Amino acid sequence: MALRQSQYLKLQQKLSPQQIQLMKLIQLPIMALEQRIKEELELNPALEEENDSADSEEDFTNEESSVDEVDGNDNIDNDERDNEEISLQNDDISFEDYVDEDEFADFKYQINNNGKDNDIKETPVRELTDFHDLLEEQLGLLDVHDGKYTIGLYLIGCIDDDGYIRRDTHSLVDDLAFTQNIITNDAEVEEMIKLLQTLDPPGIAARSLQECLLLQLERNPHKTKEIHYAIDVVKTCMDEFSKKHYDKIAKKLDISEEDLKDILHEITKLNPKPGSTSGQSSQNIQEVIPDFVITSTDGELELSLTSRNMPDLKVSADYLEMLTRYNKEKDKSSKEAAGFIRNKVENAQWFIEALFQRRQTMLIAMNAIMKQQSEYFLTGDETKLKPMILKDIAEKVGLDISTVSRVANSKYVTTPFGTFPLKFFFSESLSTDSGEEVSSREVKKILSDFIGAEDKRKPLTDDALCKILKDKGYNIARRTIAKYREQLDIPVARMRKEI
Repeated sequence: MALRQSQYLKLQQKLSPQQIQLMKLIQLPIMALEQRIKEELELNPALEEENDSADSEEDFTNEESSVDEVDGNDNIDNDERDNEEISLQNDDISFEDYVDEDEFADFKYQINNNGKDNDIKETPVRELTDFHDLLEEQLGLLDVHDGKYTIGLYLIGCIDDDGYIRRDTHSLVDDLAFTQNIITNDAEVEEMIKLLQTLDPPGIAARSLQECLLLQLERNPHKTKEIHYAIDVVKTCMDEFSKKHYDKIAKKLDISEEDLKDILHEITKLNPKPGSTSGQSSQNIQEVIPDFVITSTDGELELSLTSRNMPDLKVSADYLEMLTRYNKEKDKSSKEAAGFIRNKVENAQWFIEALFQRRQTMLIAMNAIMKQQSEYFLTGDETKLKPMILKDIAEKVGLDISTVSRVANSKYVTTPFGTFPLKFFFSESLSTDSGEEVSSREVKKILSDFIGAEDKRKPLTDDALCKILKDKGYNIARRTIAKYREQLDIPVARMRKEI
């Protein structure tokens, strides 16, 4: 087989390491960014915290600085400096021999994250006892022999965060044999499940919602007429109850509507998820830290970027001094050492500059969002939200859509009316009869208000809601109404019915 040589042209677009690093940093919310900075400080010895803030000649985290003076087009493109040397102006260190004069700008070698919100914020933590631990404590007080106690502990471990055992008895028997080396049978496991169901909170260790509700009703010390009827409803009319076919329940039990109302009141007081009682779910609660803060003073909006307690960063003077020393040496080992140190210094400089550019990019994008939705930030009225998509902001500030998407992703903003994810302010547009473009967020707010004010005995159907909105001039299809209702987590009309 003969070898052939040929030429061809190929067009490629490549991102510099600094651009890739910047894109990754922009996507991080404030808490993840703090962790990322800590990791970089541990990995790169040439990167240090600036202990003396007086040494920094320029403070690029001034919360009161004007965002409008920043040019968005200067934030991303850094290809021209990919291979340039790093230097820092210092009275004791000179780099004129191997770098250009324009490389001495201080902002390339240190960043100051001080801000007016730089106080240490401590959040009080309340220690919660997991309900599994409470069950184990209660099981230890019961008179059961060691074999059954071990089975009981295993079953407690099978209870999910809602408080249910969602596995069939036969599978539990098999697992006990294979994982615990305990030979048992369905009857013995069922006996232990029944024992666990006598523990607190009521309804725990149930296998279904029906069983969970029954356990709670049967343990109610006040055996009133309503409780007895409620037990009958859960036992014999669970399907009708879940579908809210109240007329069928009343007919089946031969009771009046008023009596049924009292019965349903007793059922709706029950806890369908006993595992989460008193906040004792094992699920973690995530703290939301806003990345932006918008305030209003005399009708003027002000934007600041949360810096919290991020450290001020600089390139290590010791590493810069070593780089100077090794660059003067001519032997091979010194050149290798100089190459290693130069790489660490460059990475530190890139990281500092990427943090600065991240800040500027986020302020530019958020400032455009604030101006676009200024009416909402001044009034708090959701109907004042304007249609806005990522492309709108990208075109205003001269950034790529993917960059704006990274800014909006997982970020929160604190406003005079609460803390919201940035995605809350993005919405599609709809046309009214007058040709005006309105936000889908406005339509959702109107939809939510109508449903909130409806007669719960005769809730509004999607067709009725569609007609109401069309009468108000909103051209919207019934399927769109259904989509918005589902996005608002509002059930269909039949499931909203009350008596």
